[in-house]
Amino acid sequence: MAYHPAPIDLSGVTVERELLEDVERIARNVHETWTAARVEQGWVFGQTDDPGRKTHRCLVDYEDLTETERDVDRATVLATIKMLRYLGYETKKE
Repeated sequence: MAYHPAPIDLSGVTVERELLEDVERIARNVHETWTAARVEQGWVFGQTDDPGRKTHRCLVDYEDLTETERDVDRATVLATIKMLRYLGYETKKE
């Protein structure tokens, strides 16, 4: 049986400009959190992704990721923020 992803349509959910300005900082932290977890599990940088050898090409500083790889983190952050809004949560910066 084929898997057919069915994400909730969040295209109508808006995010204010101030929060969008923080997406990059949050995306950087998402990467740092992911990297720290992999390193704790014994993963190291490698030219190729190899789960058997626990090597991954993205175990680098956020700035050293390709723009495409950073876009993955940004998209995850934005989708999470929009989902929280969809569920009725609000954000407040003090």
